[in-house]
Amino acid sequence: MGKTIYSKFDKSRIATLPRVLFEGRIIVVLSEAEAAKAVDYLLSQTILGVDTETRPSFKKGHQYKVSLLQVATRDICFLFRLNYLALSPSVKRLLEDVTVPKIGLSWHDDLTMLHRLGDFSAGCFVDLQDHVREIGVEDLSLQKLYANFFGQKISKRERLTNWEADVLSDRQKLYAATDAWACVMLYEELMRLETTNDYKLIKITDDVQTDTAPQRQG
Repeated sequence: MGKTIYSKFDKSRIATLPRVLFEGRIIVVLSEAEAAKAVDYLLSQTILGVDTETRPSFKKGHQYKVSLLQVATRDICFLFRLNYLALSPSVKRLLEDVTVPKIGLSWHDDLTMLHRLGDFSAGCFVDLQDHVREIGVEDLSLQKLYANFFGQKISKRERLTNWEADVLSDRQKLYAATDAWACVMLYEELMRLETTNDYKLIKITDDVQTDTAPQRQG
C-alpha cells in the first residue's frame, strides 16, 4: 500500500498531529573563522536543507535585514547569525556553490532578502514548491507539506520572535534547525515517491475527494 497524500491539507488536522523536532546537533556560527569551518563541512555533503529567519517588524514600512541562515543535513544544523556575519566570504562561498544541492521552500524570497546583505551569484538551489506542484500538491507551506507527507506537526510558535537577540534561546535554535532539516526530509521523500510512484493523490476540490494514481513512466 503506497503513501496517501492530499492536493490540499486540512489545516484543522495539523493541531491533532504529533510534533516533530530536529534531534541532531545544532551549532551557532558567529565569526568568519567558525563560518569557514562550517562551510568546509557542509560542502562535503551530498544535500543540504536551507532556510532563513528575519527579525519581525511591527512598524509599518520598516523591515529588518535577514538575521539567520540555517543550513542542515540529516543530523547536524549550522545557524549562521547574519546580523553578526553579514555576507562574509564563507557565507558567500556557501551561497554561490554549484556542487551541492541546497533545498529550500519559496527560496526565491529568501534569496531576495539575502541579496540585501550584498551581491552574490546564487548557486545550486532547489525549491520544494516546484516539485510538489509536479505531483499535484497545492498547499505549499512547510507546515502543511510536512503534515501531508509525514503526518507530523512542525510548530511555528517561534517565527515572530527576536532573531537578533544577543543570544538565541534553545527554542529558537530548535525551531530554526527543524525548518532547515525538514526541507531535506521532504526532498528525499519526494524523490523516493517520484521514483517509485508509490503514492496515491487524493484531490480535494470544493469538498469533493477524488483518487488519482500516479502514471508510471515508460
